[in-house]
Amino acid sequence: MSFLTALAPVVLIVGLGRFLAWRNVLTPDGWRAVERLCYLLLFPVMVVTVLASASFDTAPWKVAAACIGAQLVLTATGLLSRWWPGTLRPAIGSIIQSNARWNTMIGLSIAGALYGEAGVALVAIVAAALIPSANFISVSALSHFGDPPEGLRRNPLAEMARNPILIACALGGLLNVANLPPSGVIGYTMDILGRSAVAIGLLAAGAGVDLAALQRAGLRTFFWSAVRLCGFPIVAGFIAIALGVTQLELAVIVICAATPTASMGYILARQLGGDAPLMANLIAVQTVLAALTMPAMFFLLTGL
Repeated sequence: MSFLTALAPVVLIVGLGRFLAWRNVLTPDGWRAVERLCYLLLFPVMVVTVLASASFDTAPWKVAAACIGAQLVLTATGLLSRWWPGTLRPAIGSIIQSNARWNTMIGLSIAGALYGEAGVALVAIVAAALIPSANFISVSALSHFGDPPEGLRRNPLAEMARNPILIACALGGLLNVANLPPSGVIGYTMDILGRSAVAIGLLAAGAGVDLAALQRAGLRTFFWSAVRLCGFPIVAGFIAIALGVTQLELAVIVICAATPTASMGYILARQLGGDAPLMANLIAVQTVLAALTMPAMFFLLTGL
C-alpha cells in the first residue's frame, strides 16, 4: 500500500466527521465526550494490547530520542514568536503548544495501514515519548505566557502522572516484559475496543475542526503552521537518521511528526488563558494543509 492510499481514508473520515458535525448529528458537547472516551479508554486499551505482544528490532529509545529531540527544537522555535509584530503573551503560549503537540489518531491510522501491527506498535512508542512531554510543555507554556482564571493553574508533573496514554504504555510494556499478552475473553474484548479507537478518533478530530477559523487565519497562522508541519518531521527525521534507526522506524517517526497539531489543544488554551482563537486557527489550517505536507515530508525524508 502506498502512502497516498493510506492517507486517503484518513482525509475521508476526517471530512465525514466535519460533515456529521455540520449536520448536528451530535452537539459540540457530544463530540467532546466522544473525543474524551477515545482518549481515556479506547486508545489506551489499544496501546496496552499492541505493546503487550510487540517485538522491536532495535531499542525503542532511539525512536523516543528522535521524537523528543525534535519536539524540544520546535518548542524553542515557538519562543521566537515573541518577536512577531503584535503577538501578545497568550499567543506565544498557544504557538508553543501547537509546535509541541501531534495528532495521534492520524499517525496511528496511516502507520497501521502501511505497516500493520509493527507500525501500530511503533506509534505507541512515539505516543509514550511525545504525549507526556507535550502535556508538560503545553501546560508550562500556557501557564507562563497565558492569563488563566484565578486558581486554575495546573501542575505539569501531575498531568503527566495521570495521563492515560502514559499509564497504558507502562502497563503494556510490563506485560511485554513478563510475556503475558492479554488472551482469551479479556484479550478479545480489548481487541474489539482498541479497533474502534482509530475510526472514532478521526471522526472526532474532523468534527472538532472549525472551518470558520480558516477565514480568520492570517499570515501568522499560516507561517507557524508551516513551521510545525515541516519543521517537526525534518528535525525528527534527521535526528533519527543520525541515530541509525531502521527504515521502518524512520518512516513511522516521520509520519507521526508530520501530523497536524492535536485538536484538544484548543480546550487547554481556553482553560489556561492562552490565545484560544489563534489555537483554533492553527488547528484548522494545519488539519487542511497536512493533506499536502504529509506526503511531501514522507517521500522527502524516507528517500534519504
